[in-house]
Amino acid sequence: MALAVANPPALAVDGLTVGYGAGIPVLRDVSLAVRPGEVVALLGPNGAGKTTLLLAVAGQLAPSSGAVRVFGERVSPRRARHLPRLGVAAVPDNRGLFAQLSVRDNLRLVHPKRATVASVLSAFPALEPLLDRRCGLLSGGEQQMLALAKAFLFRPRLLVIDEMSHGLAPLIADRLLGLVRELAREQGTAVLLVEQHVRLALAIADRAYVLSLGRVALSGDAGALAADPAALRAAYLG
Repeated sequence: MALAVANPPALAVDGLTVGYGAGIPVLRDVSLAVRPGEVVALLGPNGAGKTTLLLAVAGQLAPSSGAVRVFGERVSPRRARHLPRLGVAAVPDNRGLFAQLSVRDNLRLVHPKRATVASVLSAFPALEPLLDRRCGLLSGGEQQMLALAKAFLFRPRLLVIDEMSHGLAPLIADRLLGLVRELAREQGTAVLLVEQHVRLALAIADRAYVLSLGRVALSGDAGALAADPAALRAAYLG
């Protein structure tokens, strides 16, 4: 009988092979881990399989082999609805906001208490004067800030972020990613950050994995990878 593993990773992807329907797998034998309090960057060119991996982590795709586990619990399409109970929150690439609702009401969908909603404004003070503005009227940076604030209100144990810097000015992306780093450090949140902006991601990550052609082409300490651009270029080129 297998023994229970003490203090399992927040997210463990073990030998994952997965694709769509009966077609050729998009990911082949992919393994990675994210531990509490750690920011892990998932990098790679378009078409590398990053979105497919996120769908498997969310329980929307069933592996043909291997497994995805969140805090030791195996993830599958049948159990995907249990992920919020395990403390999993996501900031999707489309931000997941309701354009016709105000900023305040978008936040209250996560937590209705006024005091709780007000507490997140200390981390996102730029949202305070926007509370009564319709979300659809916000700039891209303001919308991304709101999406991240909603995730913070959830007080996640595992936060998955898809393309945080997409469409944002570097200074805004830098600030938001800094808040993600603080969340991991201060609350012990595990963060999986899927990002196209390599420099920004490696600046706040502890470790990183580079996907290429559906496999892990490179992994290691984020600082070491940032210091070896030649290895990064080779991994991106497959």
